[in-house]
Amino acid sequence: MSYDAIVLAGGAARRLGGADKPALHVGGRTLLDRVLDACADAATTVVVGGRRPTARPVHWTVENPPGAGPVAALDAGLRQTTADLVLVLSADLPFLDRATVRALLHACAAGGDGALLRDPTGRDQPLVAAYRAEPLRREIALLAAEHSTLAGLPLRFLTAELDLATVADAAPLASFDCDTWDDLATARARIREHGNVLEQWITAVSTELGIDVTVDTKTLLDLARDAAHGVARPAAPLTTFLVGYAAAQAEATGADPATAVAEASRKAADLALRWAAETETETGENGSG
Repeated sequence: MSYDAIVLAGGAARRLGGADKPALHVGGRTLLDRVLDACADAATTVVVGGRRPTARPVHWTVENPPGAGPVAALDAGLRQTTADLVLVLSADLPFLDRATVRALLHACAAGGDGALLRDPTGRDQPLVAAYRAEPLRREIALLAAEHSTLAGLPLRFLTAELDLATVADAAPLASFDCDTWDDLATARARIREHGNVLEQWITAVSTELGIDVTVDTKTLLDLARDAAHGVARPAAPLTTFLVGYAAAQAEATGADPATAVAEASRKAADLALRWAAETETETGENGSG
């Protein structure tokens, strides 16, 4: 489904003491980069706000005047897009995922003027939403004509005139935003929880290395265990590195990456088990002697 993305990365961040909120880190990545990863397949991504380093290329713009508020920022971003569907996101969503983005886009495409994410408390989030571009442009133009300016207008003036569906936050952290230092501390703690940490770490490393591959975590952890127990502890990370290298070589010849990882893991695991079996056999023979 073709769409453009607009990420609002301005604002004064008063409750953060004026800190550059999109540049704050959660799980080793900036809040902005985490949001950009969730909409990585957008045809065009426009970030409204001051330029800063990002993990992938984006288009930059700023509302006029700077700091004029979300409606003015949305208008500035919309002027840089051409798709019929537009994803609109704030830049402070550490747990937004691609599944939520897809759900919003499908709900928007189903009819009406757009779809908003509804958080677990029942509040609709206009900055975690997908809109049809034409009615969005129309209503922004009407607001500009009625008020002579878009500066300072609240988003509810815009959304009240649109026919919007809602999508429940199935994640349910997708709508979690970082407005305060306590929010940031909560996000950093949650990302390190036992049930989340490996998935979050794999995503962070993959993004950092610029790779997009499905990781069979259980298979690789089982391999690391077999290498550590059957050979030696340092063999675990070295073996998984070699499996990744072999999979990359296989992919270069046209193999499916996930299949290549699985096959290389199987071979290495079988080798580790054979290695361990020899050790056990030798131990038994020496004991019987």
